[in-house]
Parts: sequence; C-alpha cells; structure tokens
Amino acid sequence: MSSPILPLRAAIRATCQADATLSSLMGGLTGPHDEAPRGAPPLYAVFGDAVLRDRSTSTERGHEQDVSIVVYAKAGSAASALRAADRMAALLDDAPLALSGHHLVRLSVGEIASDRDPETRLARVTLRLVAVTDVAAAP
Repeated sequence: MSSPILPLRAAIRATCQADATLSSLMGGLTGPHDEAPRGAPPLYAVFGDAVLRDRSTSTERGHEQDVSIVVYAKAGSAASALRAADRMAALLDDAPLALSGHHLVRLSVGEIASDRDPETRLARVTLRLVAVTDVAAAP
C-alpha cells in the first residue's frame, strides 16, 4: 500500500497552479513548492509538515493526513500572504481532488495562522489542512 502524501500534494499543487486569481496574487509563483524557489523573492508558498495516521477499519484501508502549506511574504507584507492563504483555503476546502491510488473522502481547512519567521523576519502564514482518504480498490 502506498502513502497518499505525494498524490495529495500533486493534486493540491495542480489545483493551485490552475487558478488565475491565486497566480495573480502571488506574482506567478503559485506553488506550493517543495522548497523555496531559488532566487525568488517572497511571495511564495511551500509545503510544510505532513503527518499521516492510519484510519483503517475492518473492511477498508484509509488514512487521515494533516498537511500544511506555508506562504512567505517580505517583511511588512503579511497582508499579501494572508490574501494568498485565504485564496488557497477557498480553493481547497472540501475540493473534490482526484488522487492517484486513493480516494479523497474529505479535505478541510483546519487552521490559518500568521506569524513571522524568527530568523528571516519574513511574514509567514500557515494553512493547515486535514485530509481523509481511502485506498482505491484495485481495478
């Protein structure tokens, strides 16, 4: 059985990259990226922590996953990061994403938190998502 982490990330990335409003808000660097884009000034989004828990039953294999997306903006520009995270939340909350090898039962926004990165002083907004997935039946 394969993990749904990478298929969920791929579906989230595709959904975000396809949205013209989000692309405009983020100056074309829609993401979310696996790492900060080299040489790109903030505003950008990266995948943060992911936690996967087994939620199988006696009849079905499944998982619950906590996923975070972190939006970074230059110092003094928290509003731009908040607008981008809010747009991502609107796109992803209860979205019917297609996952390779898995069925997405539910995707919800669990939290949006804003702070500053203590090392870089960049504005940082973390969007926390909760996904429930079932393993897709073999054809």
